[in-house]
Amino acid sequence: MSKTLTIAASTVLFLSTAAYAQDQCAAGKTLTDGKFTIATGNPAYYPWVLDDAPESGEGFEAAVAYAVAEEMGFAADDVVWVRSSFDEAIQPGAKEFDVNMQQYSITPERDQVVDFSAPYYTAPMAVLVSPNSTETAPTLEALKGLQWGAVGSTTAVPKLASIIQPDSDPLLYGDNADVNAAMSANQIDAALFDLPTALFLSAVMIEGSKVIGQFPADENDNPDHFGMLMEEGNPLKACVDEALAALAANGKLAEIEAVWLQDTTGVPLIK
Repeated sequence: MSKTLTIAASTVLFLSTAAYAQDQCAAGKTLTDGKFTIATGNPAYYPWVLDDAPESGEGFEAAVAYAVAEEMGFAADDVVWVRSSFDEAIQPGAKEFDVNMQQYSITPERDQVVDFSAPYYTAPMAVLVSPNSTETAPTLEALKGLQWGAVGSTTAVPKLASIIQPDSDPLLYGDNADVNAAMSANQIDAALFDLPTALFLSAVMIEGSKVIGQFPADENDNPDHFGMLMEEGNPLKACVDEALAALAANGKLAEIEAVWLQDTTGVPLIK
């Protein structure tokens, strides 16, 4: 056999072995054999999912989901999307999905009852203010005097207490829709969101609101790392982590972030 044919045969064998290894990593470990079931919110918002259609692969989390699936050996047609509420998914017990992507911050408390993948995004927190508070200066001193609102089950509550330390207790709500409604009605002055979500809410959902500042993720003692949520003890975790590590190493993860989150700049730092 010629040297050229030997190299070609070796290349085919290597690629076949790599694909086989990818398939074997997830084989027998998914909710439905041969399928990768991914949950998102109902609805799911831009920039995480475009037009509430995760199956399009457009939007940051949708694009990451398909990249991870491909890295694990799943074809796009083998990705199955389902919907869940945020709070429902972080409860202990069996899950009706393999992974769930809804900007879940990885916390020690949550990690006791569910599993998380390695982080796929580190999010800076931003301050969104109501139409009546848009002249607020981006300083900690100015932020203390505002009436804050937050979803009670999110990491915004401890961040408010540790970083901003407002003069009055924040008003707590069941979900982001309630926070948005309260802000639209000027019942609260401000709320903390990850920066991409804050920009979307200001531009599309809450007329007259404004993103007045952000806390840089790399300067936060406890930055929000977003991970794919899984059932506690899910054997698929190692495969997902390997896929994310490969996407980080080859630059694909950064490329997806640049495409879908590139507009999250230009907001001043809070001093």
